[in-house]
Amino acid sequence: MAIPLRRTIPHLFMIAYVIIILVPFIFILFSSFKANNTEIATHPFGLPKSWEFGNYKEAWVKAKINVYFFNSFYLAFTAAATGVLFSAATAFAITRMKFKRTSGWIYQFVLIGMLIPGNVLFIAQYLLVQKLGILDTHWSLFLPYTAGALPFSVLLVSAFMKSIPHELEEAAVVDGMNVFRMFFQIILPLTVPALVTVFIVNFLGNWNEYLLSFFFISKDALRTLPSGMVQFRDAFQTNYALVCTGIVFSVVPVLVMYAFLQRKIIEGLTAGSVKG
Repeated sequence: MAIPLRRTIPHLFMIAYVIIILVPFIFILFSSFKANNTEIATHPFGLPKSWEFGNYKEAWVKAKINVYFFNSFYLAFTAAATGVLFSAATAFAITRMKFKRTSGWIYQFVLIGMLIPGNVLFIAQYLLVQKLGILDTHWSLFLPYTAGALPFSVLLVSAFMKSIPHELEEAAVVDGMNVFRMFFQIILPLTVPALVTVFIVNFLGNWNEYLLSFFFISKDALRTLPSGMVQFRDAFQTNYALVCTGIVFSVVPVLVMYAFLQRKIIEGLTAGSVKG
């Protein structure tokens, strides 16, 4: 039976879109195993003549990718986890603890942060970090990462919390639960799908952030992977095999983590529907 054209065209567009995304990644992956720039230029998409696994060892140790990788990971992880906790607490207060005439205003005030582009705040953030005396420390990145993600996180978590029946809270109050136990034992577990989504978005944003990490950190031992990669390329100049190796180190962990957490989102949504 012939497949209708109107069903075929969308699939063809999706296949083309996937190919466009995969082509640069395949180029970077194959180039990271090649011996020199000549081989990369003459056979950009061909398999390496000899697989140079030593490129990864050299980039990891000699170019300090291990240091940059660790700095990026723990800053992105801790800032995203802290942002998730703060956004959940804020959303709980706004959506489940109604304040007379003020809860709506508080919610609108938080969302104003989404209207201001992050780059516009760069100078103000730099002056604030400088006056606080935390310039050239990881605190100068941790605080902006956490605070900058709150508006979108609160919006997403609040929308999810509004769908939770209020009867659960009424039953918890009858059982003698206080607000803190209600938040941690009832509301927070039911909000896991939204919290995981917020964590993924925040983690990816923190992991790929370049502007603040480049200007706020000057010590090489404290640099994150995006800003450290600039030094990495300067150090090796035109050795593109090692540059591509560093790019692989920065891309693969994110893909693995996203794939793992994406499965957790589906599991959380399924569990929530069964409980409901």
